[in-house]
Amino acid sequence: MDKDGIVDLFVIGGGINGTGIARDAAGRGLSVVLAEMGDLAGATSSASTKLFHGGLRYLEYGEIGLVRKALTEREVLLSAMPHISWPLRFVLPLSPDMRFESTTHVSRFLAVVMPWLKGRRPAWLIRLGLFLYDHLGGRRILPGTRAVDLTADPAGAPLKPDFRRAYEYSDCWVDDARLVALNARDAADRGAVILTRARVSRAEREGESWRVSVDLGDRTEVYRARVLVNAGGPWVEQVVRGVAGVDTPESIRLVRGSHIVTRRLFDHDRAYFFQGTDGRIIFAIPYQEDFTLIGTTDVDHIDDPAGPVCSPAEIDYLCAFASRYFRRPVTPADVVWTYAGVRPLHSDGSGSAQAATRDYLLSLNTDGPPILSVFGGKITTYRKLAEAAVDKLSPFLHPTRGDWTAGVPLAGGDFPVDGVPRLTEDLGRRYPFLDPFTLRRLVRAYGTEAAAVLGGTTKPADLGRAFGAGLTEAEVRWLMAREFARTAEDVVWRRSKLGLRMSGAEIAALDTWMTEAGG
Repeated sequence: MDKDGIVDLFVIGGGINGTGIARDAAGRGLSVVLAEMGDLAGATSSASTKLFHGGLRYLEYGEIGLVRKALTEREVLLSAMPHISWPLRFVLPLSPDMRFESTTHVSRFLAVVMPWLKGRRPAWLIRLGLFLYDHLGGRRILPGTRAVDLTADPAGAPLKPDFRRAYEYSDCWVDDARLVALNARDAADRGAVILTRARVSRAEREGESWRVSVDLGDRTEVYRARVLVNAGGPWVEQVVRGVAGVDTPESIRLVRGSHIVTRRLFDHDRAYFFQGTDGRIIFAIPYQEDFTLIGTTDVDHIDDPAGPVCSPAEIDYLCAFASRYFRRPVTPADVVWTYAGVRPLHSDGSGSAQAATRDYLLSLNTDGPPILSVFGGKITTYRKLAEAAVDKLSPFLHPTRGDWTAGVPLAGGDFPVDGVPRLTEDLGRRYPFLDPFTLRRLVRAYGTEAAAVLGGTTKPADLGRAFGAGLTEAEVRWLMAREFARTAEDVVWRRSKLGLRMSGAEIAALDTWMTEAGG
């Protein structure tokens, strides 16, 4: 902030794109304020399939550039956050009897030149796609594709016996909501002001700067900024046209992606990539040790983007889809939790929701003080998006340094990619009174900062009140002080997923305690 009280950048939106841009800009020496109307990652950014991946199926739509960019980023991100992201192997079963009715460029071509396939993706085509997947992005850390005999490999045990062959390839898991919180934390450590539960009610151009009114519930604060960044996600059009009063030719397509979580369906640590008869794909992923995550759907969302839910029809669809592969049918009775997110995809005129591009567009309006609006994007390319956004704004802001985020770890991520077992072992020696699950969870959440979360405790009582599932007062105080958590929902469904293990009464008691502790 300069002597006139004007900041360089005001960012609207506390999802992955907003926090990524705030972090990048703050690290370049720019003054930044970010306002999020709810909690960080309170919408789309906590409702993904939780993968850093190139998007194998995007190859069918000819999105080679997007896939290459995403594949290159996987290992950059993995190296910067090995506590909240880790390598994951995906098993893609092949079935000689499965028919596909896909409408991609590839399937239409095959239907013309090889009509006897009747829409199937032949094994050679899948292998070709995986070859490209292995080599487009300069893979160095992750292992490549291999063939799998499902009659002998443990990955075949949960599947129906007619699935005898598979390919296995690499991508990465990521804890999406923690990724957002840690980007916000890093931005704040570099001088950014992070406001949550702060709705921007109006942004107006006044002279050479923006006048931004922020509703904080009990008061309204006004900020002045040279540049406005609209990272409103599903609300990006409402922000640019309604809040800022700026016209734009760009638009978004809201697509709902829903997921179900069941008790653990298989006993190994690999995920599955399943192909459907409708041309879609879903994943079945090991989740929080004792569960399996299945998703996602692609459904055009015409309702309010706030609070999307996984519909009964989507639950049935995902259960039926998975049941075509698993020996034991998956039913709605097996579902212990569901979640849904609305993806704000850049509208490119695609006929189907699944074909809409996952790439992003940065729309800059300079009819006065600049406003940059973010349309589309995917979690894997958030760092590149942030870098490109600040580069685009640099002529108006004159940062003191250039690109810097590649290879710079997030808080707690300053250790090797394969270092989690050693960190867990060291933490166990220092805190022998903690159970194995809690030790693993703390390292996966906080990395090298896990000991700082626990402090100099020598016995369970030192950690303060126990709220259930291994969550203690010491950890909650850390989340409130360092990661912007304000309610029990912030803690048990975004900063962690302990809501899967805690009772309603325990969560309510935590919420009451946080309200009192937060004043």
